[in-house]
Amino acid sequence: MTTFVDTSALYALLDEDDVNHKAAARWFADFGRDPENLLVTHNYVVVETAALVQRRLGTVATRVLFDAILPALSVRFVDEALHRTALSAHLAGSANVSLVDRTSFEQMRHDRIDQAFAFDSDFAREGFPTVP
Repeated sequence: MTTFVDTSALYALLDEDDVNHKAAARWFADFGRDPENLLVTHNYVVVETAALVQRRLGTVATRVLFDAILPALSVRFVDEALHRTALSAHLAGSANVSLVDRTSFEQMRHDRIDQAFAFDSDFAREGFPTVP
């Protein structure tokens, strides 16, 4: 099974005070045990998460992100076609949904990924079930 990983899940994994931390850590550990499972994200999520973690949690947490968490994910790089599609959806859609999220939705559609490891309700509103 392939699961898309959102900034909200990555942040919850790193911030022990986050309300979703325990659920995120438990799900991440369980899902990662099965070699049939694949965790996917894109470079916009990596940039967004790194900025958020650096600002809120500091350098040590940022290093944990890059050294311990991201190596478990397949990071896909957003190409021009995906960027343009996401940008069009972003400009046509709700102002409350970020360009990064719009890119995530388009990546999930393109790769036929059915679920997201996320605590962001925008995924469910877009029709993607979230875990945990």
